[in-house]
Amino acid sequence: MEKRAFQKIYCKLTNITKATITLEAEGVGYKELAYVDGRAAQVVKMIGSKVTLQVFSGTDGLSTDSEVVFTGEQPMLKVSEHLSGRFFNAYGKPIDGLPEITGEERPIESPSVNPVRRVQPNQLIATGVAGIDLNNTLVSGQKIPFFADPDQPYNQIMAMIALRAKVDKIILGGMGLTWDDYLFFKNSFEQDHGLSKIIGFINTTEDSPVERLLIPDMALTAAEYFATEKNEKVLVLLTDMTQYCNSLSIVSNRMDQIPSKDSMPGSLYSDLARLYEKAVQFPDGGNITILAVTTLSGSDITHAIPDNTGYITEGQLFLRKSTDVNKVIIDPFRSLSRLKQLVIGKTTREDHPQVMNAAIRLYADAANSRTKMENGFDLTDYDKRVLRFSEDYSRDILAVDVNLEVDEMLDTTWDLFQRNLTKDEVGIKQEFVDRFWKKD
Repeated sequence: MEKRAFQKIYCKLTNITKATITLEAEGVGYKELAYVDGRAAQVVKMIGSKVTLQVFSGTDGLSTDSEVVFTGEQPMLKVSEHLSGRFFNAYGKPIDGLPEITGEERPIESPSVNPVRRVQPNQLIATGVAGIDLNNTLVSGQKIPFFADPDQPYNQIMAMIALRAKVDKIILGGMGLTWDDYLFFKNSFEQDHGLSKIIGFINTTEDSPVERLLIPDMALTAAEYFATEKNEKVLVLLTDMTQYCNSLSIVSNRMDQIPSKDSMPGSLYSDLARLYEKAVQFPDGGNITILAVTTLSGSDITHAIPDNTGYITEGQLFLRKSTDVNKVIIDPFRSLSRLKQLVIGKTTREDHPQVMNAAIRLYADAANSRTKMENGFDLTDYDKRVLRFSEDYSRDILAVDVNLEVDEMLDTTWDLFQRNLTKDEVGIKQEFVDRFWKKD
């Protein structure tokens, strides 16, 4: 830390917790960056001259006479083209063994984009994952989370999407990653892209949990640079937002704030909305799309974290293990993309909405048939055929390891219709049946 002339230095702390310190100080600002015995900290509460700071790396070893230096600035990130292909920690410092980058310094907690600068999202973000592109299509400028149990391979799925997505930049914000997960992301990206379009901001389990609070802002600041200055299409991957929220809870509880539902801070909705609202489609073509992971506790979607997330985001993607095919699938019943109607049948093939709706209806019929079977009722011929369709559909379309172009997904689904059902049972408009139903 470089000290400037006339900086005020304080050496009397009035309170120390595991995550915060408190002291009397004058002339400081909310969110201002400070250093406590060389450790980065940030102002999170002010009552008169009583100032509380969260210490990102923890307060172990600090004493009441520790030296506190205020910088007069918010946390900053250097932005330039040199960010590409690099991995950084929560402070924007390289962790890939390469030199620090040069560039313009920008504060990492800038406000979300003014609504007058936004346009309605209208561009398809193809991921190559059929369960997303066919049924829950992503749109540029959208914000949408994966809801997943902790034992599901959500990081591997995020990496697959990053490798397949047709965007200009992928920015990974990793919070609470194991070292193996970090190396998995890094090696996967390096093998397939040479890291050319990847940027990573990483906090591992070996780092302080409080440092996770910086990761999303670092990732989104970099995303804003490439979307606004370079007019690029940027996909931001944030994993795991539950870890981020738990860090918010640590700090708020140490500040003696009265917790809200599930021990989360009362500001949880605002804290999450401030990040997710950075998703935007700009008039000039640049955009920021946010795909996040929210891990669930015992599949509980009523917990404060997924509950608040669902109010903010434009849908959700549920991961589920299918017992039919023994694969992880995108659950078609619990997943939703509220913006998909802006692109399906418009930028995708015109039969897309009809095929999607027919497949989900038949999949629901199969669920009813399975219930009949499990309760000992006789199955009709139709029951048996929709059950076969359900198994084929789970294996060839919904499984997360399926990698197809959108037109290939549609053609594959038409093949599944024709293999198991009649034209009348599918219930698709005759004009599309005439075009896409293969002749015997």
